[in-house]
Amino acid sequence: MTTFADKAIAYYNHLSAPTTLPPGVDVINPYQQPDVVRIVQEFYTKFFLDTNPRVFMLGINPGRFGAGVTGISFTTPQNLRRYCGIENVLRDTPELSSRFIYQVVDAFGGAQEFYKQFFLTSLFPLALTKEGKNYNFYDDRFTTEALWPAITDTVRTQLDFGASRHVAVCLGRKNETYLRRLNDQQGFFDRIVTLDHPRYILQYRSRDLNSYLDLYIRTLADCLP
Repeated sequence: MTTFADKAIAYYNHLSAPTTLPPGVDVINPYQQPDVVRIVQEFYTKFFLDTNPRVFMLGINPGRFGAGVTGISFTTPQNLRRYCGIENVLRDTPELSSRFIYQVVDAFGGAQEFYKQFFLTSLFPLALTKEGKNYNFYDDRFTTEALWPAITDTVRTQLDFGASRHVAVCLGRKNETYLRRLNDQQGFFDRIVTLDHPRYILQYRSRDLNSYLDLYIRTLADCLP
């Protein structure tokens, strides 16, 4: 029996950076680092060692301080230790998105319960930077077009891990434009539900944090089969 974990580990172990990006846009591929190879193995073995389908939650592309370091979507080294129980020697990093996401994870009863039902990922699986800062695949048309085949392949391949295709949760309002475009082309999901991006919430709407947490919890609960 090939599990969700088996497929995910094999995918990330063989993930390579594209070579067609516009000048000035760089890629961070943490999956070539021995520490990250071990983390990916331990994380997916711990939380995804079954064949149960998950509801996919799709962000844009990883940040350089989250999955760009740990290889685990929306997860900093410190949250990997604190919430997932996976020790590591990686340097703690600031990442607003991870801080919010793990409040959501905690509200669902912890990582074991959350990951039993949801899979956090991104339309493009590797962190992008420009001039040393985080960069989104949609920040310029040339980058979007260069990565569109890889984005399509990323989502198609990850669906085979074990996706519950009745719904996808899109993280980010602008990201929704591209996920809907992809879904119109490929028919990956029956419907798409969109939530404000965690980084946006903490950066611009932190006063309403509790309301956003409640909205996330209600929306995700409604997405479960």
